[in-house]
Amino acid sequence: MKPSTAAEIAADVAQRRYTAESVATDAIARIQAYDAIQPQAWIVRRSEADILTDARRVDARLRAGESLPLAGVPFAIKDNIDAAGIPTTAACPAFAYTPTTSATVVKRLERAGAVLFGKTNLDQFATGLVGTRSPYGAPACVYNRDYISGGSSSGSAVVVAAGLVAFALGTDTAGSGRVPAAFNGLVGLKPTRGRWSTAGVVPACRSLDCVTVLAHTVADAQLVDSICAGFDPDDPYSRHAPAGADGESSPPRVGIPLANQLQFFGDMQAQTLFESACAGLRGSGAIVSTVDISPLLAAAQLLYGGPWVAERTAAVEEILRNQPGAFHPVVRSIIEGGRAVSGIAAFRGQYELQRYLRDAQAMWSDIDVLVLPTTPTIYRISELIAEPVALNSNLGRYTNFVNLLDMSAIAIPAGYRTNHTGFGVSLIGPAWSDGRLLEWAQRLGSALCPVLPPALDLAPTPRYVRLAVVGAHLAGMPLHWQLSSRNARLVRQTCTAPAYRLYAMAGTTPPKPAIVHVGESGTSIDLEVYELETGAFGSFVEEVPAPLAIGTVTLVDGTQVKGFVAEPRALDGATDISEHRGWRAYMASR
Repeated sequence: MKPSTAAEIAADVAQRRYTAESVATDAIARIQAYDAIQPQAWIVRRSEADILTDARRVDARLRAGESLPLAGVPFAIKDNIDAAGIPTTAACPAFAYTPTTSATVVKRLERAGAVLFGKTNLDQFATGLVGTRSPYGAPACVYNRDYISGGSSSGSAVVVAAGLVAFALGTDTAGSGRVPAAFNGLVGLKPTRGRWSTAGVVPACRSLDCVTVLAHTVADAQLVDSICAGFDPDDPYSRHAPAGADGESSPPRVGIPLANQLQFFGDMQAQTLFESACAGLRGSGAIVSTVDISPLLAAAQLLYGGPWVAERTAAVEEILRNQPGAFHPVVRSIIEGGRAVSGIAAFRGQYELQRYLRDAQAMWSDIDVLVLPTTPTIYRISELIAEPVALNSNLGRYTNFVNLLDMSAIAIPAGYRTNHTGFGVSLIGPAWSDGRLLEWAQRLGSALCPVLPPALDLAPTPRYVRLAVVGAHLAGMPLHWQLSSRNARLVRQTCTAPAYRLYAMAGTTPPKPAIVHVGESGTSIDLEVYELETGAFGSFVEEVPAPLAIGTVTLVDGTQVKGFVAEPRALDGATDISEHRGWRAYMASR
């Protein structure tokens, strides 16, 4: 059996027990097999020919005598990180561009012999902790696909946890690397801000962003860190590590929160797993005490409730202004909030944060490392779609403050719920304590998670069809029951490409519109996109009366879905209502 961890693969390829080409061939086969389960984990995959060419190049470099610490190791990157010649979308097709050079961290990994397989799905513009905010689909927890994978580095977690690649890069501004690591039984290292370069990364909050790694083991995270860390003059936010930053290693003084500061939102299994982890810490020789984390929890509220949301707006201001319909509706609602932030509010937020920073610095005089649940709980995908903002906020309770307060963190597995979803804890330290955190995580890991992961959820995936509706089938309209009775799921509220006209048909009961593609003389029409299982979609189509039919509709972001179209006779006696831009607005005007 071929090795699976990055360290094992690199050692075996370097010692010629396997070739990089054979490792790549095996990984390609695994990826193709898993496409039947979660193809939405990827946004862009490299061609088999390109992957094998790179793998053969690694073998040639080894024959020439090079020392490659990541020889032949398959890896993937989140699709807000640049790789030369591969489109970067940030999960927004209208934003896509093709970079001519790779991000600094990608260059460093490839120089070390790693082989890039492709780019993974994410919450659009890295805005979310859930993995459900992407037009490319919602990657799910690999052990129970009813549940979210976590985000925003959703696809990166899935491709590692499913065994498709040895490690993957994500980004982590508010917990986006740590949360999906926890749900999928992985290690997620979020280094100190500026320790890894962010040159070539689409910014979310540029002053807070970090590139992160998701891996199976702490040793693999440590190996990747040894390659990626280091000052980069091309990144204005890159920092030099201070001399002796990690200091001496000793039994850590571990802080855990006061009991009344722990919140699990009713997830009693998560609470029990955290209590077991704390018992494991005490049994490992760590010196454990309780600390007041109220300043950290207060600081966490600044990330989305304070002026830092304006930094997200600044990152995508042009496309937000020119193509607002290209955004996932939840992402747009968050990012648009930054427009209202004033310069005065920005400075007041900085002053408030500085007070919390002082409190956090004082905490490190009493403890070396803070141990928290990585997340309080986990949710089903359907729950996140129904309540996308509040539940996302719950997941960030113990992660949102870390970058604001200039800390480093590593998430490690700490057990599994009876529904097979992962629970994790995070070791958090002050800036530049990364080396110590890695060492302590290595030492404490077996005490925190003594059980093996459950089997992957490989049950056949139902096939779905996306359907755009513009009139009587909209939510709250007379025919919406034809969708709700088929368990249709609202995917997004958006609009068509600016190429359609909308008509109110004559003599229909209940009143119905007809939408017609007219090209340049058209406009954008508001609509809702639903997802139905193929069988339910087929039965729905059978009930569509002439002169309406189901065809293909192009959305404002260029994607195409099934939708209502009309025969020419639908316009007999019809009224052009395109000026209303949608059926709801037209009906309200009546």
